[in-house]
Amino acid sequence: MTKASADPVGLLAGTAAMIAVSAMACQYALLRLAVPGAISTAVMTGNLANAVLSAMDLLTDRHPLLPHDSTPLNRSLGRLFGFLLGCVVAAAAASLAADWAWSLPAALAAVAIAVR
Repeated sequence: MTKASADPVGLLAGTAAMIAVSAMACQYALLRLAVPGAISTAVMTGNLANAVLSAMDLLTDRHPLLPHDSTPLNRSLGRLFGFLLGCVVAAAAASLAADWAWSLPAALAAVAIAVR
């Protein structure tokens, strides 16, 4: 339990992942219900939803699902592909650096602060 890679497919790891997913879903729903006009804090959820809705708008001849001023498909897909590329880079870093890969975001934040 003290090492992230000790049992990544075990029951505890799966339970922790599902608790994290549930927490994100509850946080997103609470924000939408409590403050309807607030900016989304679940950016990738919003980008994925925008990409799907924009694609559905392209495939239908009926009433559009989104208002005309919403995010176009090419912007949504660009963000989605950027996120997927980040996932691939993170997976490669975790594969190569094992548990030390988690120190990379902290190191990048320190560099950003130092450069600023």
